[in-house]
Amino acid sequence: MQQIPGGVCAAQGFSAGGAHCGLKKVKPDLALIVSAVPAAAAATYTKNVVQAAPLHVTKRHLADGMLSAVIVNSGNANACAPDGEANAFAMCASAAEALGLAAEQVAVSSTGVIGVSMTPKMPLVQNGIASLAESLTADAAGSDAAAKAIMTTDLTQKEMAVQLTLGGKTVHLGGIAKGSGMIHPNMGTMLCFLTTDAAIAPALLSRALGLAVERSFNRISVDGDSSTNDFCLIMANGLAGNAEICEENADYAAFLAALTDICVYLAREIAADGEGATHLITCTVKGAPDEEIATTIARSVISSSLVKSAVFGKDANWGRILCAMGYAGVNFDPERVSVSFASEAGEVPVCKNGRGLSFDEELALKVLTPHEVEICIDMAQGNAESTCWGCDLTYEYVRINGEYRS
Repeated sequence: MQQIPGGVCAAQGFSAGGAHCGLKKVKPDLALIVSAVPAAAAATYTKNVVQAAPLHVTKRHLADGMLSAVIVNSGNANACAPDGEANAFAMCASAAEALGLAAEQVAVSSTGVIGVSMTPKMPLVQNGIASLAESLTADAAGSDAAAKAIMTTDLTQKEMAVQLTLGGKTVHLGGIAKGSGMIHPNMGTMLCFLTTDAAIAPALLSRALGLAVERSFNRISVDGDSSTNDFCLIMANGLAGNAEICEENADYAAFLAALTDICVYLAREIAADGEGATHLITCTVKGAPDEEIATTIARSVISSSLVKSAVFGKDANWGRILCAMGYAGVNFDPERVSVSFASEAGEVPVCKNGRGLSFDEELALKVLTPHEVEICIDMAQGNAESTCWGCDLTYEYVRINGEYRS
């Protein structure tokens, strides 16, 4: 597997673009991704009971496991808003008309402020879609434009693509994502759009996506809030010419590994770009009885407001880590737990067998200063491990969300 440029346009037969239609004052707010041929498709959605209108429309359009395009807007979540489903379907219909498709071949996704009607600006959106459809490109610039258009409070755009060999054919996978706040497992205010020219049966594509999301986007947290609009979509058009993957064989395993790598990369980018964040926190739990327990504990640690605040303050306050482990909801023996902090500046053990160790505070400060800080936990109670990602909690996070609508 090799990393390549191109994002969602790296795979054969996909084009994309982004534009400004007027939902935002100045920045791009409309993205479109299109496959030249109908593609197998699968998606995962937020588990929030309150779900935005675009998710309901997309679920209906994905019922047959096939799609040709996805239209995305930022600047308005179209959630809990008047005429939400009608407006979401109208976006699909406008894209379909511009592309010569049926509306049911188009998925729709939105991100932005909840509870604001899109109706007054729908003429701008529909005109923007028509114009955008004429400007799509099948190169990196198209993916780049789409990645910018789906951003809200993000400071960085998030893209990745890889190529690998399946059945003697070169296959490409690419993705773009957005997310900075309201990020928490299952999933977070995040959107992700993935494309591949691999041929894979819809049922296996759905299974692979579910596994990849569980190991990536469901292992990040910025602030403990899961949004109404979270959505991850993959389209596979088969233009690479590999023999269709119809069973969980070696090609499926290689495809799943590549897809997971892309999702993990994008998930880390989301965590690192958390609103107001100054640190990416990587928490690895090893020595666990099973992976589920390791994941549950790592999630609890990276979700703890006190742990996140300590990392912001560069304070090696390891007691907060054991505390977060203790309320994770799984049984373990705290008398066997060891903890250390690590970064590019070195490593400092702070706890062994559930008891504090004497450590050099100056070294701890150096270790906790770089952008990425690792929390290393050894439970000494098995062979399983898991990694989750988060970010620190800063004054800037409160300012951003206190002023979000203004």
